[in-house]
Amino acid sequence: MFISQAFAQDATGAASGFGSGLEMLFLFAPLMVVWYFFLIRPQRAQMKKRQETLTSIRRGDQVVLGGGIVGKVVKVIDDNELEVEIAEGVKIRAARAYIAEVRVKGEVVKTEAAS
Repeated sequence: MFISQAFAQDATGAASGFGSGLEMLFLFAPLMVVWYFFLIRPQRAQMKKRQETLTSIRRGDQVVLGGGIVGKVVKVIDDNELEVEIAEGVKIRAARAYIAEVRVKGEVVKTEAAS
């Protein structure tokens, strides 16, 4: 007798399982929307701003490398590398991805007009 009651209780629980899954969806959907607007969207904006900062580095900018080394950009080698002077006469090559901060913007690169 006890076993038949256990099967009967199990059968009624399975029938109402679909409704609770739908209820869970209605509960978690607003949470996902809030999560998107408070976490994902600002992080994307921050990543975009960082990428713009890294691509706009030019000669004369004072930068801080990932390890805390402060130097001045003396040459932009290519899209991925810079030459940074960390002391007088001491120049190193650094990847743009490892630039932690751009402190002081440098001089504008002068282009000669064709005359």
